[in-house]
Amino acid sequence: EQALRGGSDGAVTELLAVRLAWEVALLELFDARGLDRAWLIARARIAAPRAATPAEAALAVDLVLHAAYEKARQEELFGAIGARPARPARPDRPAVQAAFCIDVRAEVYRRALEGVAPGVETIGFAGFFGFPIELVPLGEGAGGAQCPALIAPRAVIAEEVPGAAHAGAWRRIRRQARRVWKGFKSGAVSCFSFVGPLGLLYAPKLVTDALGVTRPVPHRGSADLRRAWRARRRPSVTPATVDGRAVGLPLEAQVELAAGALRGMGLTQRAARLVLLAGHGARAVNNPHAAGLQCGACGGHSGDANARVAAAVLNDPEVRAALRVRGITLPADTVFVPGLHDTTTDEVTLFDLDQVPATHRDELARLERQLAEAGARSRAFRAPRLGLDAGEPVDAAVRARSRDWSEVRPEWGLAGCAAFIAAPWRSTAGLELGGRAFLHTYEHREDAGHRVLELILTAPVVVASWISLQYYGSAVAPRVFGSGNKTLHNVVGTVGVLEGNGGDLRVGLPWQSVHDGERLAHDPVRLTVVVAAPCEAMNEVIARHEHLRHLLDHGWLHLYAMDDEGTVTHRYTGGCTWQEVAGATASEEELAA
Repeated sequence: EQALRGGSDGAVTELLAVRLAWEVALLELFDARGLDRAWLIARARIAAPRAATPAEAALAVDLVLHAAYEKARQEELFGAIGARPARPARPDRPAVQAAFCIDVRAEVYRRALEGVAPGVETIGFAGFFGFPIELVPLGEGAGGAQCPALIAPRAVIAEEVPGAAHAGAWRRIRRQARRVWKGFKSGAVSCFSFVGPLGLLYAPKLVTDALGVTRPVPHRGSADLRRAWRARRRPSVTPATVDGRAVGLPLEAQVELAAGALRGMGLTQRAARLVLLAGHGARAVNNPHAAGLQCGACGGHSGDANARVAAAVLNDPEVRAALRVRGITLPADTVFVPGLHDTTTDEVTLFDLDQVPATHRDELARLERQLAEAGARSRAFRAPRLGLDAGEPVDAAVRARSRDWSEVRPEWGLAGCAAFIAAPWRSTAGLELGGRAFLHTYEHREDAGHRVLELILTAPVVVASWISLQYYGSAVAPRVFGSGNKTLHNVVGTVGVLEGNGGDLRVGLPWQSVHDGERLAHDPVRLTVVVAAPCEAMNEVIARHEHLRHLLDHGWLHLYAMDDEGTVTHRYTGGCTWQEVAGATASEEELAA
């Protein structure tokens, strides 16, 4: 994040310096000459020509078998796409459109929502909704980047409390108090007194957290006032200065971001009366790996702030007037509603409902009921994988996992991710993919100059490949790429964990994130990317972006093309060349590759 802003973060360098100093001390303590001699012998053995060992020969066979396994799983995917249920003709204007993050967990919820509300058309889009921002929470002076790691924030957005005249003063007081308290807790001397007598002050919280009890909310005094502020706070796009920093979005920037978001979601031609922008978040406690459950498109944060900023901008009459000048006209009665899809509990919370006009209240109430029913369906679908018995109350059990501070897996995250599909809604609507696919809505015929295609291939696909490879490596080689047993972790700053009190810094996924104790919960296959676009258009993008070309040409992921009928037709074979796929069957040449 610092590098994207032109700065640098020295945390990793400082940690490396500490580890190197420790190794130098060990080198001086022991016989340096003996270590030098052993190192030279080891290098000579590695450089000497030799025949393949039995283990290496067995690995070569395993790699061929694994490639065949990946092809078999691709055949299942392509067969499911080809046999998708018939859908009614796409209406000129759907009753409701609901945009969700492309995250695989949203795929389950989208299918449930389409099942309970056939009039709702779901959309898959990166969870930051095209609004890369730095969010400064109420009471803070700086925030985190709410956007993918590949993108730098375009604006600083501060939270405000409408009608609260003293919110700014409270921001400064709270920030100073937090700084003093943090310094006291982490001081070289004061930390001992903190852990001892002051640590007892945390006993009530320890007990209530252990029992899953929610503590009562105070009803009077300053604490109640601050809680009221928290309930009313919202991100503000109005340009202003907060603590010497320029915050907000000028009108021209709002229009530019709005146009990009509408093009990316395919809403430049048709938009419903009610459009839900559901950011993605995950509720968990006492979890050092919680960022891995959050929205990858929001930099490991929840996407509610992005959704609220996007909705505020898209509902602004001035923005809509400027969009019309650019050739993008939204219906006058289209209202954008921000929300948050909690993938731990499969609950969707809507925000800023006071901004919804009375003319849309009935439709909004109906949508809320449909969202609640879809959540119940999604929890029931996920219950067996979470090990919940069919006889127990699933809803309560799933919600309890999000509040349980001893729960090693409040949800399975992106375990199981295997495919990325960028295609029109009709190509995957009603298709049950088991929470294994990233779904991005894309209409290449509406994409002039293939600008959206370029964004999809160079941002969401790349981020999805990172996620897929992290799960893949943590599953197939957990000792090298994983982070070990989650119950033994000690957090090292913000850069990784140690398993126990020593050893190497571990930056992968814990074993509990990919294994359920009896079998792997993540199918270790490389990501299969299916894009409904002409091969020539994808070649143009691949040729322009070296990092994407390396991912594809070196076999880190598979790329396939889909035609306008929803059939997978071609496979990328490297060097901007494609091979026709006969149905969904892999040829001997494909297996050999």
